[in-house]
Amino acid sequence: MAQRNYMSVSFAALSQNEAFARVAVASFISQLDVSVEEMEEIKTVVSEAVTNSIIHGYDENPEGIVRITVKIEDNVVELIVEDEGKGIEDVDQAMQPLYTSKPELERSGMGFTIMENFMDSLEVATAVGKGTTVRLTKSLSFAKALQN
Repeated sequence: MAQRNYMSVSFAALSQNEAFARVAVASFISQLDVSVEEMEEIKTVVSEAVTNSIIHGYDENPEGIVRITVKIEDNVVELIVEDEGKGIEDVDQAMQPLYTSKPELERSGMGFTIMENFMDSLEVATAVGKGTTVRLTKSLSFAKALQN
């Protein structure tokens, strides 16, 4: 029988909470025998997705709320990052390497590219004025759930 587990956390759309999000997800995933490389990739993806929500979704408005849900089933991790920010007008354009809607902030425009490269799948659901949901999955190569 497949082992399923999940966690969910919400926090204010403040840049300093990006580190909290990384640690929360890493702590939850650490119940699996994850390689150091896979853990670093997931933490990087969390940083990119959360930063996108804070900077682009909410324009750094601390009234916004970012939600992260992580689901584990066998060796597959599903990561969902949601906001109720301004949404993405053109997802295809936003996903182009080096594209950024905030060049004045010296953003690299590589967030979605990094997410695509480090994860097995990336889905973006967005509605202008209503927010964005980024859903990512990764099959962990060496993960085995710890037996209790």
